[in-house]
Amino acid sequence: MTDRRLHLGYLPLIDAAPLIVAHELGFAAEEGLELALVRLQSWAQCRDMLGTGAIAAAQMLVPMPVAQAVGLGPDYPPFDLLMFLSQGGQAIAVSAALEAALRADGHGFAFDDPVAARAALLRVAKGQLRVGVPFPFSTQAHLVRRWLDGAGLGDGLTIHTVPPPLMAEALATGEVDAFCVGEPWASYAVETAAGALLLAGRAIWGAPPEKGLVMTRAFADGQPEVTGRLMRAVWRACRWLDLPENRGTAAEIVSRDTYLNLPPELSERGLLGRLHISAQGEVRQYPGFVGFHAGAVNFPWRSLAALFADQMALAHGLDRPAAAVAAMGCFRTDLYRQHLRSAGVDLPGASARVEGAMSYPTAVASEKGQMILGPDAFFDGVTFDPDFAAC
Repeated sequence: MTDRRLHLGYLPLIDAAPLIVAHELGFAAEEGLELALVRLQSWAQCRDMLGTGAIAAAQMLVPMPVAQAVGLGPDYPPFDLLMFLSQGGQAIAVSAALEAALRADGHGFAFDDPVAARAALLRVAKGQLRVGVPFPFSTQAHLVRRWLDGAGLGDGLTIHTVPPPLMAEALATGEVDAFCVGEPWASYAVETAAGALLLAGRAIWGAPPEKGLVMTRAFADGQPEVTGRLMRAVWRACRWLDLPENRGTAAEIVSRDTYLNLPPELSERGLLGRLHISAQGEVRQYPGFVGFHAGAVNFPWRSLAALFADQMALAHGLDRPAAAVAAMGCFRTDLYRQHLRSAGVDLPGASARVEGAMSYPTAVASEKGQMILGPDAFFDGVTFDPDFAAC
């Protein structure tokens, strides 16, 4: 029996699955919640509906509440990220024209080699590259800049904002030469012959946080019981989604007309890590292409907030230590511990870490002894220490 109805915003992507599954499989109902899922058209709309109180919570790009915290968004009440919903799931695609040029240059489209892919792209792009991302403050924008900044394009690299469902069209019409987007919209570009997949986001960064569950601080702190119930329901949905035997069912559920309104086979590609990289049917296996739970994926590391804030501060001339401190305050590890400890969830011993320091699965201290975190290294070997950033 449900006693509380919540409106939650989402965009049609496979990583909306935690909210959709929490509703469809009854995890929310078990917590006494009815989820009214609201399909949105863009991330700006998502931000605005949360900021104006039209929705209670949202699936949101992880850097978006950071941008709000450091003053790079509209004047809305503070946003807090309560937990991560997903990790990875992004792909970089190139236009059909660039695909042809890359093949003529001898590139093999391995999908997992960022150094070779970048070198080949620089050879054929002739100094100009327009890249689409879903929002200026997004993990996709971070991946593109980390991969291409300093590679010699200079002012020849321009970043354009394109809503995810419109990425394939933007590629086909020449609005952009390439894009980085979450699935299934990269696969949709392949399916419509608009382009080919060049690289997985995880090849650039081993553990790129993608979406989070975001609320206003007033709601999260003012209605702790409801907030906790929602977090537990979504956490259970994430755990269910990470069982390999459930991924096919998840693809069918999220693809329904009510949600993504696409053939389940398209959603299945990213969920199973079996990507069709070209219209000719070439397939690349990428195990763990998207994750929802294992390896403490859901824990909102404050060091990740500081990392995104530091990049924003550099780009916009902000005070870097102040930006890091403000951002870390909106990743609510305190609420994650408070509301999920009672559900028996094991929790990391720390709330921040050196980002990019793990090249292999690594054991770290947890409240129950230890847990294994997955690799999070950047392809360029750079690390980020939040203690240094906040000083």
